[in-house]
Amino acid sequence: MGEMAEAPIYIDDTPALSVLGMRTKARRIAHNQTLGLIVVDYLQLMQANGNYNGNRVQEVSEISRGLKIIARELNVPVIALSQLSRSVENRTPPIPQLADLRESGSIEQDADIVTFIYRPGYYEPDNPDVANITDLIIAKHRNGPVGKVQLYFHPERLRFMSLDKRHE
Repeated sequence: MGEMAEAPIYIDDTPALSVLGMRTKARRIAHNQTLGLIVVDYLQLMQANGNYNGNRVQEVSEISRGLKIIARELNVPVIALSQLSRSVENRTPPIPQLADLRESGSIEQDADIVTFIYRPGYYEPDNPDVANITDLIIAKHRNGPVGKVQLYFHPERLRFMSLDKRHE
């Protein structure tokens, strides 16, 4: 716990933060110290700056574009978590796809990399072959290959590990 307490981490839990507000705060931090990463948990909780008369798809598109602009302007990676639409639950198996990104196709367009986490054991609790197995699905990679990496999920430690190291 000591390392984390001393780590240069800034957490802003301002409700309904706009992209403009985030940009202002990120610029201030970047001006005073090194800004190594921005994480948004989660994109749909942010507010758009414009008035879209309740058109959430346009709002999320503005937010997605704004995060991309922040990343380029400050030369910092942005990890933006996103909700998935409920349609993924109607498939068998319910493996997430790019079309499942909620409220916007622009998330897919703006992102350089899109990854999903799929845990087959969550949907097949009686199948010991998939217990604690997690698929990290690289659905989009602008400058590299797409595919899947299988990991072992250690629930007691809330940790993902290489399948080769799960017994160490």
